[in-house]
Amino acid sequence: MTTTVKVLYFASLREAVGRSAEEFALPAGVGTVGALRAHLAERGEGWQALGAGRNVRAALNQRMVGAEAAVAAGDEVAFFPPVTGG
Repeated sequence: MTTTVKVLYFASLREAVGRSAEEFALPAGVGTVGALRAHLAERGEGWQALGAGRNVRAALNQRMVGAEAAVAAGDEVAFFPPVTGG
């Protein structure tokens, strides 16, 4: 059984990776938001915007979560840079 999630990219992350969304089949061993982020960062140059040490926020099914949040089939995971307001 394939565990597919929808991944959304916002603001500067969308520009860095060249897309705003994708359906993504989670590889074996990728079961948390943090593991998904690390896996995506390994794709190459633009994807390094999601890499360790970068200030990136995550939401799981439209709720802010930490890297340890478990990802399940059908979930929506969104990555975005911190937002400043004024």
